[in-house]
This record gives sequence, C-alpha cells and structure tokens, in this order.
Amino acid sequence: MKTGYVFFADGFEEIEAFTIVDVMRRAGMNVKIVSVTDSEIVKGAHSVSVFCDVNFANCDFYDADILVLPGGMPGADTLSKHKGLNKLLLSFAKNEKYVAAICAAPMALGNLGILEGYKATCYPGFEDYLKGAILEDKPVVHDRNIITGSGPGAAMAFALKIVDVIVGKDKANELHAGMCVKMSAAK
Repeated sequence: MKTGYVFFADGFEEIEAFTIVDVMRRAGMNVKIVSVTDSEIVKGAHSVSVFCDVNFANCDFYDADILVLPGGMPGADTLSKHKGLNKLLLSFAKNEKYVAAICAAPMALGNLGILEGYKATCYPGFEDYLKGAILEDKPVVHDRNIITGSGPGAAMAFALKIVDVIVGKDKANELHAGMCVKMSAAK
C-alpha cells in the first residue's frame, strides 16, 4: 500500500486539503493528515477545523511515498517556515522522492531551491516565490518527482495526478470515471 503524508497548518485551503486526502484514500492509499502546529486540531482558511491523525513531531516518515502540501494562507506560509518540514522536503528532493504542492504552497519548495530547473505552477501572484522554476500557466504540472497545482479549482485534477503518479494510471482513470469528473484538466 502506498503512503502519503498531507501537511496541515492553520489557514489551510479546505477544498484542496480535503479533496487531496479524499481522492488519495479512494485510491487505496494510506494517507496521514499531519499537523505542523502544536495541536492536532487545525483550522482552515474558512474556519473549518480538522482533527489531524498525527503531529509532525510524532512522525518519522520512513514509509512515505509522497509528501503533499495544500495551499491557503497563512497555512502555506506556516508550512514554508517549518524547520522540520523544510529538512524533510530537502531530503525528499535530494533523493528524488515525490513531493506535491498546490496553490500558495509551492512557495515552500521555491524558497528551498527545490524547483530550480523544474516546470511548476502556483496560485497567481505567488510566482516570485518559485525561484528558478520554469513557470507554466496550467492547472497541474508534473515534472519528474514534483507535482504542482494552481489553486482550489485545480484540486481534483491535482489529486488525480497524485494518484496517477503514485498508484497508477488505471486507478486514476477508475476514480475519474467513478467520481463523474468531467473537466478535461483532470485526465
């Protein structure tokens, strides 16, 4: 079973975070919702609270196939400043393991230099944070071991791309059909 860790901080974008977790779990992935705050209860940008599975300090991430960062503000900014998460992201990048970030969250990757020479996308207005990236105006961009998404409207396409890359195209296509996803960007 493939395992993914999705990181939550106060101010996360609910549509992105919940869509990612839901779709990955529908694909049969073991998904852990990780709080990077002192509490397992994290409040989203639109005041939706979630009880996370685990706190960052209580994980070793040895079994992770992918790390996922939802956007939203100030959630994405908090993720980008978390020292432990930064160290983990750098290790994954160095070892060419999968990392995905959507909306404002690619800023965390850009600030660490992880996007240097990679094609990427982000929420409009955050392009300056993607240092060294080759910017693409697309809902979802997959380049080698990095997957980025542009914002809440791309959440389903982003989540399905994660499933495609980590679990396989057959499962992504099955979910695409089963959830009646009609947008061409998701396929």
